[in-house]
Amino acid sequence: MPFDKKPSRKTLSPRTGNTPRKPKFEPGLPTRQQVLDFISNATEEVGKREIAKAFGLKGQEKIQLKALLKDMADEGLIDGKRTAYHRMGGVPKVTVLRVVDIEDGEPIAIPDNWEPDDATPPPRLRIVEPRGSAKKGPATRGIGPLKPGDRILARTEEAGAGWLAHAMKKMPSSLEAVMGVVELDGAGKGWLAPVDKRERHASPISDLGGAEAGQLVLAEPAGRSPRAGMRVTAVLGDPLAPKAFSLIAIHKHGIPHVFTSEVVSEAELSAKQSLSREKREDLTHLPIVAIDPSDARDHDDAIWAEEDGQGGWRAVVAIADVSFYVRPGGALDREARKRGNSVYFPDRVVPMLPEVLSADVCSLKAGAPRAAMACHMTFDSAGKMTSFRFTRAIVQIAEVIAYEEAQARIDEARAQPHLVSLWGAWAALAKAREARDPLNLELPERRVMLDEKGRITSIALRERLDAHRVVEDFMIAANVAAAKALESKVAPVVYRIHEPPNREKLIALKDYLATFERKLSLGQVITPALFNRMLSAIEDEAEKALIMEAVLRSQTQAYYGPRNAGHFGLGLGSYSHFTSPIRRYSDLLVHRALVDSFGLEQPAPHEDLPEASGLHARDGADLGKICDAISVAERRAMTAERETIDRYVAAWLATRVGEVFDCRITGVQRFGLFATIISLGGDGLVPISVLGDERFFHDEKAQALEGERTGTRFSMGDRIRLRLAEANPLTGALKFEPEDSEGRIEARGGHREDKPKREPLFKRGNHLVGKRGRPANIRHQGKKKR
Repeated sequence: MPFDKKPSRKTLSPRTGNTPRKPKFEPGLPTRQQVLDFISNATEEVGKREIAKAFGLKGQEKIQLKALLKDMADEGLIDGKRTAYHRMGGVPKVTVLRVVDIEDGEPIAIPDNWEPDDATPPPRLRIVEPRGSAKKGPATRGIGPLKPGDRILARTEEAGAGWLAHAMKKMPSSLEAVMGVVELDGAGKGWLAPVDKRERHASPISDLGGAEAGQLVLAEPAGRSPRAGMRVTAVLGDPLAPKAFSLIAIHKHGIPHVFTSEVVSEAELSAKQSLSREKREDLTHLPIVAIDPSDARDHDDAIWAEEDGQGGWRAVVAIADVSFYVRPGGALDREARKRGNSVYFPDRVVPMLPEVLSADVCSLKAGAPRAAMACHMTFDSAGKMTSFRFTRAIVQIAEVIAYEEAQARIDEARAQPHLVSLWGAWAALAKAREARDPLNLELPERRVMLDEKGRITSIALRERLDAHRVVEDFMIAANVAAAKALESKVAPVVYRIHEPPNREKLIALKDYLATFERKLSLGQVITPALFNRMLSAIEDEAEKALIMEAVLRSQTQAYYGPRNAGHFGLGLGSYSHFTSPIRRYSDLLVHRALVDSFGLEQPAPHEDLPEASGLHARDGADLGKICDAISVAERRAMTAERETIDRYVAAWLATRVGEVFDCRITGVQRFGLFATIISLGGDGLVPISVLGDERFFHDEKAQALEGERTGTRFSMGDRIRLRLAEANPLTGALKFEPEDSEGRIEARGGHREDKPKREPLFKRGNHLVGKRGRPANIRHQGKKKR
């Protein structure tokens, strides 16, 4: 019976009203085939009781049925426990599944407890989305995004040669591997200290598995009960060793980081393809340059520009032609889609493609001929794009320049003519940007510098240069051209979508601005320019930082999708990602669509490689699912990168505990403040217990804590000098205390002997209040009743 249809009244049990009636059989002990047919056709779990009832068995016949089922299990006809049977090689109608992969945006799962002989691999079930649900990632309605390792209770059904699963609810992830550090107490008992800052408690270890104190390990529950403790399954080594922080993030977020031999072999074979100069546009005579970070691992974009003699500019944005080497449908393509993007850590990169492609053949290296997708554009003096076209080309990069070096040459008037021309063309593009007035939020980026042994040498905020803006504006122009080019051919487009803030977030922003006596009218059209004008009118830097943070929180998260909804932040109606195919699968799909739409050169057939084509027909049909999957992969990568930077910052600061830093308050909660070191970007907590010997009240709308007695007020955005009290490199967590405190953070709920007694509390209704009649900010309102 389909799950999206309700059973008719005739099929319902008169007693329960919701249980299908059992099929009728001739009474008597069933044959083996009758048992198999009954199990296969049942819509619910089948146990001995259900079989006996269906065949009208009583007394001695039930004993015979038990023996029959045991014989069938021994013969390999059925599998299951005493209370639920299913055909051997099959899956129970209702069972617990474990997600093991994400394919084309759909979660793939296997039975959580699969114990047949080793020769029978577990069946892979595709978890299907309920009809009518709108998802932005591998999810099911009411369950949320699913990722490898998640456990769900699901209904299953055979569909042709495969299996489908309909998720019913998410199960506790009690059997997931947990990463932590081994600690031994005074009695020699092992404890697993978590590396996730959200987890505050250590877990007992029942089986050390050879691990020693201080080692980073993977562990899993030794049993269903929490009392069973944890069992160490893998020893990863020293948690504070160089490159360990990125390893923690890779394991924690399940980031694929090992290429199979099949993928590597296909990449090596594909890298040997020769380029046809006859079929490609030859741009090797142009002094195209790549401007990148000094520590860039790959170079997938380069730019060139010159005056057109009529007051405008001609420009070429050359992008690594990854689609020439990665053919759709092969093992290499499947792996790239699964990864979604490269993940960049201070000490390593987890590439989307094997290094023979990402760091060598596809990377635009100086002096080496390379395959490129070339976007030719012309602009008028105001930066308006007047034409564009796309070709497959051969380029030879004149130079790879670091941002800082390019900026220094311009500033010191020692730049070559091609760099001067780039800055001239950018002046026109900057006019177009100014007219468009995209959202202008200052978002500092932290940069971790390591030595050759992986040790931290410095951490600082990355300086924002004009050189960054030059490259950024050329890339935006090429991305717009790619989207418009595909739209002109009515071809599939992977859009980069950033929707306007929703009404709920705008109302919250309006209420927050009101605390500063600033207004936000929701009756007007909300545009990036509106936010820019609001911020530019604020003279007080503390208030400006505060409101900028609030505006940032009001924004929606950008994602990939096949249906255009514009890019609010950039102020663009059509926008795609075209410029980074080495590290983003979305860009690779855009390249393939351009190859198809404009009939560009295809690589020659190869008997050991997939058939060459542009955007595969299946990809075009499943573009929505693919976009969902790569959006989820992007968010996973961003979280892993941010957490790793946090751990590096905490490690850098661990030797500076006790120092005082200039900080800015970035969050306010009932339990304390979140603050960021202005010069480093390190985020940490200031517990409310260290703010002073008085009761503080949380003003949620104003995002502030205010002292009851003194009126001392801590608001988001305020500058404040704080002493670093704790820095935990394993979790990336920092703790601060006020500069004038006693130099230690008091435990939550504790008290110092010399702390004056709190003012008496009075009862009003069911709440305890202070002298001003406001609710007391204490952890428990009286003792719990036993």
